[in-house]
Amino acid sequence: MEKARRRQSAGIVLYRDGGAGLEVLLVHPGGPFWSKKDHGSWSIPKGEYHEHEDALLAAQREFKEETGGMVHGPFKALAPCRQAGGKRVLAWAAEGDFDPEQLQSNEFSLEWPPRSGRLQSFPEVDRAAWFTLPEARLRILKAQLPLLDELQTLAER
Repeated sequence: MEKARRRQSAGIVLYRDGGAGLEVLLVHPGGPFWSKKDHGSWSIPKGEYHEHEDALLAAQREFKEETGGMVHGPFKALAPCRQAGGKRVLAWAAEGDFDPEQLQSNEFSLEWPPRSGRLQSFPEVDRAAWFTLPEARLRILKAQLPLLDELQTLAER
């Protein structure tokens, strides 16, 4: 029997001092399913990686693929979280900056509308924005909330 592939993602929690307090960069998933969703649908920039791949390098690669930007660290490992579908997310906090107006995301293909036989391309991420921690808590996927909690704890030290 073939061993089931472990679904895992690696990502970066990019943060900065926004003047009015800590801000975090979140991205909104592209495609028709997410187009009208806002609160509870944003995420840290992240993506799947292979079991034998270095997770931090994968997180940096995924940040670049989803935003077009680079993050150089230093990086602080955060406690893993598990999303509703069972995917395990490893994340690293890093201080930095990114201009959401410069967003350049990879694309994916999807049959749309369903059962139409037409493949359409959509960006993996259709927008990015900086949010204060209270606003980010409203926007981020519920399963990723512990990442924001840990970031706040780190910032308060």
